[in-house]
Amino acid sequence: MRRALAGLTTRGRSFVAAGATAIVCAFVLGERDLLRAGVLVLALPLLCTLAVSRTRYRLACARRLDPPRLPVGREARVDLRLENVSRLPSGLLMVEDRVPYALGGRARFVLDRIESHGKRRLGYRIRSDVRGRFRVGPLTVRLADPFGMVELVRSFSLADTLTVTPAIHPLPSARLSGTWSGGGDSVARAVSAAGEDDVTPREYRHGDDLRRVHWRSTARHGELMVRREEQHFKNSGTLFLDTRRTAHWGDGPGGTFEQAVSATASIGVHLVRTGMNLRYITDGGEALAAARADGTFEGLLLDALAVARRSKERSLSAGLSALRGRAGATREGDGLVIGVFGVLSEDEARSLAAVRRGTGTCVAVLVLGRGRATSATGADTGGTAAERATALLRAGGWRVLVVRSAAELAGAWAQAGQAGDEFVRDGA
Repeated sequence: MRRALAGLTTRGRSFVAAGATAIVCAFVLGERDLLRAGVLVLALPLLCTLAVSRTRYRLACARRLDPPRLPVGREARVDLRLENVSRLPSGLLMVEDRVPYALGGRARFVLDRIESHGKRRLGYRIRSDVRGRFRVGPLTVRLADPFGMVELVRSFSLADTLTVTPAIHPLPSARLSGTWSGGGDSVARAVSAAGEDDVTPREYRHGDDLRRVHWRSTARHGELMVRREEQHFKNSGTLFLDTRRTAHWGDGPGGTFEQAVSATASIGVHLVRTGMNLRYITDGGEALAAARADGTFEGLLLDALAVARRSKERSLSAGLSALRGRAGATREGDGLVIGVFGVLSEDEARSLAAVRRGTGTCVAVLVLGRGRATSATGADTGGTAAERATALLRAGGWRVLVVRSAAELAGAWAQAGQAGDEFVRDGA
């Protein structure tokens, strides 16, 4: 009852105040008619409070996000289902789903009545222009009496998470290769001289060459079977993102950091979908290990980039150490290395150039943003600084792409497969 009295609306409190005032005045003035009116006015909100507080119906709630992960600027649909699991019909309900302001604010619905064991389906759309991980819910139901005197709030505990990933730009094919590592059944071997029947087959896996299908075993088992006569190799590489605050300038979607994150997402998704095993590194060190066989790396990478923030690191030493550690594991180096950077000083460019070992392919994407600007430390973020960094990286064997935004990456990506690309000047 105390909770119900706390839920009195402005109208209910006004009736209580008016009724109490009328009763006091009736005693002072000795007016019985005024006393009767005061009792009636005071009793109405109290009776409504008693009725609402003794409401025994129960509600069940379910929510579905479609899709639970989407790029910035896209819409997701939220479907709600309310069910009255009690034997009594509900009264007037105001349903409110808590939605962060970045997704468009709260969603509100008014339901006149839900019959016993009845269901109601509600839906609305949400959209975000900024990446991140957002909590949708919980659902709040407000119970009100027909006179609007009292309102009780009941909240569900169910909440869902919507992940808004960076914008992804499709990239054309480029001649890039990494380190080839074995991940199959056995070393290469010839088919036994006794014939195909002696070949030990296994079940078909996604990506297997259809020319390796063993038809006799397929007919015997009723499913596609392939020979174990070849080693299955995986192409691997490393994706590097410079998140240092001092390397980027500008805020919001137009800042170089947001553009660098979008470029990293575009490159990562493109390479993973071509069948490459990737690992993800930042200036703080390794963030995601190499891709696993279950193919979840794309989702893990997008989830990590959705919540990526600028770091307080002053140097690339931790990230470069992670690169060198992997590079020392093979004679050919780390294979394919693609790094996305903002502003690089001459010392940073030299340290980065020294990472390349053997015949590995290294590609640096410099995101300079639109126009010329100065970083928080006073460093030049355009023109000459980018040219000096480009010259040092090329001298170390790196291939360099200079873009102003992630949208320009698709046009420059074809140059990643060429060793002699030219510097792309700002405004070209």
